[in-house]
Amino acid sequence: MSRIGKTPVIIPPTVKVAVAGTSVSVEGPKGKLNFKLSKHTSAAVSSNTVLVARSNDTAEAKSMHGLSRALIANMVKGVSEGFQKKLEIQGVGFKANIQGNIVNLVLGYSHPIHYLIPAGIKVVVEENTKISIDGASKELVGRVAAEIRSYYPPEPYKGKGVRYAGEKIIRKEGKTVQ
Repeated sequence: MSRIGKTPVIIPPTVKVAVAGTSVSVEGPKGKLNFKLSKHTSAAVSSNTVLVARSNDTAEAKSMHGLSRALIANMVKGVSEGFQKKLEIQGVGFKANIQGNIVNLVLGYSHPIHYLIPAGIKVVVEENTKISIDGASKELVGRVAAEIRSYYPPEPYKGKGVRYAGEKIIRKEGKTVQ
């Protein structure tokens, strides 16, 4: 049996979890999230826990058992506490600002980059170089952070680019004159 899958998900008092067939919906103070279970798993809600079970012992069922439990646990945590990713921009003239629901990035290209913020995500820019991404969905927060970072990933020679907060970049030595 899956060690992750058999662990019950504890529901905080401010969160409501509903299971209807293969659909799981979680609602809390930070928002509402939905998830569709695979055909090999099922979920049941008791007083303040959610238990995920699998239908058989095939390899696919075993892998989906732990995955489904982890996704439901992330949904419960997301609607109660939320998730956050922080990005830092380094480089001369590199900056970011927000206009409405668009993040404008100036990253040394001949044109600014406009990134449309998806629904359910809150982006805050501090000091023109620090970006904070908040939301209830762990997947969506991570995807937005990865997409913004992908416009100019940190390069190894000068360290310029968009990086996660606290990310260490291994620097390379440049060419030397002989």
